[in-house]
Amino acid sequence: MGTPEPEFFTRNPPDDPASWDTLAAGLTACGTSAAEVHGVVVTHHHPDHHGLSGRVREASGAWIAMHAADAAVVRRTSGARPERWFSYMADKLTAAGAPEAHVAPLRTARGRLPGLSPALPDREIVPGELLDLPGRRLRAIWTPGHTPGHVCLHLEEEHPARLPGHGRLFSGDHVLPGITPHIGLYEDPDDTAVTDPLGDYLASLERVARLAPAEVLPAHQYAFTDAAARVAELLTHHEARLTGLLVLLTQPLTPWQLAERMDWNRPWAEISYGSRNIAVSEAEAHLRRLVKLGRAEAVPGSDPVTYVAV
Repeated sequence: MGTPEPEFFTRNPPDDPASWDTLAAGLTACGTSAAEVHGVVVTHHHPDHHGLSGRVREASGAWIAMHAADAAVVRRTSGARPERWFSYMADKLTAAGAPEAHVAPLRTARGRLPGLSPALPDREIVPGELLDLPGRRLRAIWTPGHTPGHVCLHLEEEHPARLPGHGRLFSGDHVLPGITPHIGLYEDPDDTAVTDPLGDYLASLERVARLAPAEVLPAHQYAFTDAAARVAELLTHHEARLTGLLVLLTQPLTPWQLAERMDWNRPWAEISYGSRNIAVSEAEAHLRRLVKLGRAEAVPGSDPVTYVAV
């Protein structure tokens, strides 16, 4: 299993007219419309999940709710000039060991980045609390990893088909039936704290398994049952990946060099420019986990920094 190609690099922008038409048609099929929406509950800030939130709010006056950690990302990006983020990305990739030929286009890039004009949320999703949806019991479950403020939404009601288990879980991108979600780095450029998003993700998976939902309704692919089995598969996958990376790290490697050697859903030569950037951040997330576990360390004095197994 490898990182799936991100929707916002391979499809139309989520806030374009065609996407709006698709959403409107779907609401009509459900017997309602955007004008009748009461609230927009956002599992995480990615454009394919949050891109049309602002337009729905304009059409209906609905509130938009998001976890505080992702709301902080939205606030940072909404007020930033694209040039600042191109520069930040160039610096991060250089520090990760990316070749200058890859970094150079970012230093001269101009224009709008997908997701850099997101709607600011009106409300905060508080983990463990029921959302303000009259007549429904929808509880927020904080599941960081894919993003720092990702939430799953547990519908604490009997399954309509009376399947065994506890309600239904809207899992966002946290648990998907056939692919592994990207583990992202979404750090404030002015914050020097070192995060462990993979560690957060693995702990979040176990939190979801304990809910034992009767059915999982993910944001991509298809609905499925037996959440515990899928969580076990994902935990095994990441443990195997960490073990495999230790074999690669018998020699010092930068995050870029490690990403080149990792197994993805296609050969490195066929991975698109944008997805290579995402692959490098995924490699760095795994490196951080290995360092925290004491299974790898940075090589003192290396520039760009390299890592080696210990």
